[in-house]
Amino acid sequence: MLPMNFDICKVPLTVTDQMGQRVVVPFPPQRIVSLVPSQTELLYDLGIGNRVVGVTKFCIHPPVARQQAMVIGGTKNFDFAKIASCKPDLIIGNKEENYQEGIQLLALQYPVWLSDIYTLPNALDMISRVALLTGRKHIAEPLLAEIAQSFEALPVVSTPIPAAYFIWRKPYMVAASGTFIDDMLRRAGYSNVFSHLGRYPEVTPELVAAAAPQQILLSSEPYPFSEKHIAEFQTMCPQAQIRIVDGELFSWHGSRLRYSAGYFKSLTTANFAS
Repeated sequence: MLPMNFDICKVPLTVTDQMGQRVVVPFPPQRIVSLVPSQTELLYDLGIGNRVVGVTKFCIHPPVARQQAMVIGGTKNFDFAKIASCKPDLIIGNKEENYQEGIQLLALQYPVWLSDIYTLPNALDMISRVALLTGRKHIAEPLLAEIAQSFEALPVVSTPIPAAYFIWRKPYMVAASGTFIDDMLRRAGYSNVFSHLGRYPEVTPELVAAAAPQQILLSSEPYPFSEKHIAEFQTMCPQAQIRIVDGELFSWHGSRLRYSAGYFKSLTTANFAS
């Protein structure tokens, strides 16, 4: 048995992140700051929650994450002093969820590994790489197999349902092409009526009516849409079915993906029943 004060011998490991940047990480990293909620959950599911020393205020899964680690601000407004107090030997972020200037400043002082995710294969690649750089490949392999098999088992929808997926209100914003959500919509049996637009455009009620979606999906995050907003969108698009959907299962690209395909299947079943 190792003595309580045993210091794990860390050696430099050079890895490439999903941005193509080479990052030198002390292996295995012992003090990790996670700037992305879905990747925080992944670290816990890989069994290394005890190594996570800093998280964002949005890292709600698992609930103990914000109790055990320092909360270092949001995903787009870091508290650099709090991050420094964490003494991280690895910071994990994401191109889309974090902001470039903040990441660049952190990279001057710490190893920063960034994910860049637009599709399910990107997400599986991220999980694999994070597991490798943290020494948890053996834990990730069955998780990756579970996620891949669950998506492969999804029924093929011959006629995808035209849909608009809203992420924000005032101004109205939707998920369009070039987003992870767009890839998830396709796998869930939908065709994105705003696929001709890029990223997260603002839309007007007139544009939504002209796009004529059969369903309007109101995401539970980042804007907390709820049943009270249904009438507002029904007025905008009277012919559409308005549904509140679990935003985490459409947009979180870590280990929560193990639940996404089953959720999508339940949506498909409900579509056939309606």
